Amino acid sequence: MQRRTRGSIFVISAPSGAGKTTLGNKIIEKEENLKASVSFTTRRPRKGEINDQDYSFVSDGVFRKMIERGEFAEWAEVHGNLYGTSKKRLRGLMRSGFDVILDIDTQGARQIRDSFPEGVFIFILPPSMEVLRDRLEKRKGSDPKEDTDIDRRLRRAVDEIKEAMRDLRGQKMYDYVIVNDVLNDSLRKLDAIITAERVNISKIDPKWIKENFLS
Repeated sequence: MQRRTRGSIFVISAPSGAGKTTLGNKIIEKEENLKASVSFTTRRPRKGEINDQDYSFVSDGVFRKMIERGEFAEWAEVHGNLYGTSKKRLRGLMRSGFDVILDIDTQGARQIRDSFPEGVFIFILPPSMEVLRDRLEKRKGSDPKEDTDIDRRLRRAVDEIKEAMRDLRGQKMYDYVIVNDVLNDSLRKLDAIITAERVNISKIDPKWIKENFLS
């Protein structure tokens, strides 16, 4: 089996309701060398959540000190709580040979690209806005904490799609687009992207090549 110098970062973004969380969970189940990043947050743990497994729960003061020290690859405030992805954790997993998958919105993806320009950025689209509305309608009421303003979320979806297609310093912010119509088909496409990136020559350890083929 070929040896790699380090793992890759896979960033998945999508409008709410497009299915990125389901795809992310299923690909982690399928790929044993793929790990989800555990984010830091200032919100209180919910029932059943485990510290450093679901999130790393810290105080507002600790989180803001981490911001000042530049420890986050991306961070944002959501509904009064702070959430952030640790650069140190990402680099540690990658050095250990693990691939890391991040479920992040377009704003966070832009920050990740600044810190890890070698990352692989994937945008998930619904088949149409009509299908997206239908999915959001079906989810409505299933989670009392979830935003139920569907029209507002659809407007946000349009903004996110525009952002995903925008040029960023002469190139698109995302490398791949998957239209999530049939879940299993979308999962195969996501798996193919990950497989292709794993055998990219830039990831193969040159020492392994030398030891096995050139010595």
